[in-house]
Amino acid sequence: MKKILLALVVILIGIQFIPVERTNPPIRRDISAPDNISTILRASCYDCHSNETVWPWYSKIAPVSFLVAGDVNDGRKHLNFSEWDKYEDGKREKILEEIVEEVEKENMPLTIYTFTHPSAKLDPFRINLLKDWVNQGSSKEKSLRYEK
Repeated sequence: MKKILLALVVILIGIQFIPVERTNPPIRRDISAPDNISTILRASCYDCHSNETVWPWYSKIAPVSFLVAGDVNDGRKHLNFSEWDKYEDGKREKILEEIVEEVEKENMPLTIYTFTHPSAKLDPFRINLLKDWVNQGSSKEKSLRYEK
C-alpha cells in the first residue's frame, strides 16, 4: 500500500512538469451585442469561447490543468467570439441559433464549469434574453456585424 501511495505521489509531482498551453491569442473581431447580452456572454461563455479566458489558479495544477486547457481548446474550436469575423454571415446565424439550443437544453455552460463558477449558470430569465435577442430580426442583423 505504501509503495502504491508513493508511486502516486511521484506521478502527481512528475506530471506537474508537463507543459500545458494556457494562452489568450489576440482578439481579431469580437461579436457585437447589446450590453445586457454581452454581459451574459462574457459571464457564461467567454472563458471557453473567446481569447479572453481567465485562467484560474487550478488551471496550473495537473491533472486538472489538462482538463481545463482541453475544454478551452475544444470550446474555441467550436465557437470563438474573439474571432467572430472568420465566420460568414450564414454561419453566424447558425451559431446564434445553436447557442439558444444549447442553453435551452442546459448543455452550456458545462456543468463542471458552473460548479466552480456558479454565477455563469444561466437562469430562465437570461436564457430568454438570449433567445429573444437571437430571434429578433433587427438584433440578429446587428449581431452579424462586428466591431472594427
